[in-house]
Amino acid sequence: MLQQNQFDGQALASPGELESYGFYQNWSVSELLGHAERFNAEGASNVAAALYRNWIACNPRSEFLHAAYFNLSFSLAKAGDRLAAIAAARECQRLKPDFHGVYVNLGRLLEDASQLGEAVEQWRAMVESLPQIRGETIRAKLTALEQMARVLEAHSIDGPAEEAMRLSLDISIHQPAVIQHYIALRQRQCKWPAVQGWDGVKTEALMAGVSPLSIANLSNDPLFQLARAATYYRELVGPIPPAVEIPKPAAPADRKPGRLRIGYVSSDFREHAVGFAMTDVLETHDTREFELFAYYCGIARDDGIKQRCRDAVDHWVDINDMTDEAASLRTRADEIDVLVDLNGFTKSARTKVFSLRPAPVIVNWFGFPGTMGSPDHHYLIADARIIPEDCERYYTEKVVRLSCYQPNDRKRLVADTPRRADEGLPDDAFVFCSLNGAQKFTPLMFASWLSILNAVPDSVLWLFGGAGDTNDRLRALAREAGVAPERLIFAEKKANPHHVARYALADLFLDTFPYGSHTTAADALWMGLPVLTFAGRTFASRVCSSLVHAAGIGELACSSREQYVATAVALAQNRATVELIKQRLVVNRDKRRLFDTPKLVGELEDAFRAMQADYAEGRLPTPTLDNLGYYHEIGVALSAGELDDDVYLGAYEHEMARRDAITPLPPDGRAWRGKIPEST
Repeated sequence: MLQQNQFDGQALASPGELESYGFYQNWSVSELLGHAERFNAEGASNVAAALYRNWIACNPRSEFLHAAYFNLSFSLAKAGDRLAAIAAARECQRLKPDFHGVYVNLGRLLEDASQLGEAVEQWRAMVESLPQIRGETIRAKLTALEQMARVLEAHSIDGPAEEAMRLSLDISIHQPAVIQHYIALRQRQCKWPAVQGWDGVKTEALMAGVSPLSIANLSNDPLFQLARAATYYRELVGPIPPAVEIPKPAAPADRKPGRLRIGYVSSDFREHAVGFAMTDVLETHDTREFELFAYYCGIARDDGIKQRCRDAVDHWVDINDMTDEAASLRTRADEIDVLVDLNGFTKSARTKVFSLRPAPVIVNWFGFPGTMGSPDHHYLIADARIIPEDCERYYTEKVVRLSCYQPNDRKRLVADTPRRADEGLPDDAFVFCSLNGAQKFTPLMFASWLSILNAVPDSVLWLFGGAGDTNDRLRALAREAGVAPERLIFAEKKANPHHVARYALADLFLDTFPYGSHTTAADALWMGLPVLTFAGRTFASRVCSSLVHAAGIGELACSSREQYVATAVALAQNRATVELIKQRLVVNRDKRRLFDTPKLVGELEDAFRAMQADYAEGRLPTPTLDNLGYYHEIGVALSAGELDDDVYLGAYEHEMARRDAITPLPPDGRAWRGKIPEST
């Protein structure tokens, strides 16, 4: 048995037992490795080598004998006995010729012994014994992994899909699409941190390949989001083929007379958050002055929302079967004055169409919560709360502000309100809810929600159910924080009319951060459910604050996460106040800016007229992309931590100054104002 004799603080066997044959026979390989490697770690490699030698002597028929020789070789080398280490390595190789690790180590030992020829032969033998590694076989394996991951992900078999993507990235990190799907998959499973490297794959390499939509869920850093968008756009669009001509837009004087022709491009004119919100806009446009074109690039399935969109426009054009060049030519032939990108960097977007300049004026609105970082999008539609004037530096487009950025459908279908029991909710509890996709949950926000639950014992948190074991993962985190797991209640997906109706069952909607609630918050507010939020620096983190102000409950737009938590607790402890807010929302709903579609459309039409005038009079804004490659480089390095507002721009300025000292950089109006005087 082991006794507490001391050797550099480690337990040793008694002298008699160290010579006992039976003693070593009773040791498993894992026990041997555990004891020996502790001695190696403490600098007692001679003792570790003795343990290995003795175990080898007493276990000559073990299937792990080669492993013991391999580790004996390592210990002998650390102890300085290199010739004995070479002998032990050769014995390992004799016992198991297909154990590749020994070829590497033996080659290094021979190299250190100045036997360079023999060292090279060891490595050559290893290379020749491995399966042939050729570009063809690597590509075939990557293709197989891609297909596996695609099918598994599409069927929400998330764990195996993630593993297939990880294996693929182990082979080659230079696969932006795989990185983007891998991170998005980890986000929707609430596997935190969502971006974390492993042996051979650095966290920075993953962060440098993240999609703009995923980064909105990860980061409150608008400069990095801008730089990432610009890099992503450039990579996505790629070089324009030499055979493709990009003619200049027609001169304003040659414009075809008649109504202003507005084109909307989207994959989401259907039962989708964008489709639900846009129907009322399309139906409210003044068709006496505006000729509407809808360019559809989504799934080939009909539904009521798609039919409403189709009926509302003058021209419905399905561009799914068109190449990017053909879609661009079709748009040119339609002589569109203002083309609105309702996808941005979202699924099924036709981003390359916009790079072919199919219209004189291109606008980014609503589909993607941020800048496109492109040379092709001239305007971005927002409002004063989402993009205050001092935040325009974070966008390449010229900012155009409406009184409220987000459209909503006043004609939405809502089913009868269910009972709490129908949704598995307790009748008497205070129900917090956040019916967002799980990809918007972050460790910091989830911890905040658990703090709220701990402070309000008679409350529950109602969330959307996740795929696979995501719900179990969140419940385990709740248990660790002292919250009973059953206080997390997961909602099933339902058709939109039934989904919207059930918001009336909750007491307070808790916004997410840094990607806040958009249409989910608007649905809650429509049903009279108060929404609690706080704004960050990014577009996605500020939309919900805009919505609650536009709904007339601006007091629920907090200034910090700490205030958000305190306010949630205070409201739960004062249900009378919550009921008053609910009543205000219901009574005043039709009077508030959030649901005033005619006002929004009127402002939108004024904006389109002004954009057309800018083009006609030579004032069309030109996006500036100066230094965005450097901002991307800095953002990747800074993305591991969250910077406070008072040091945020300074951190970027400092890093830009370091680069300017090597290569002078032009001022860009963002974080870099030009060379910093020596005195500062």
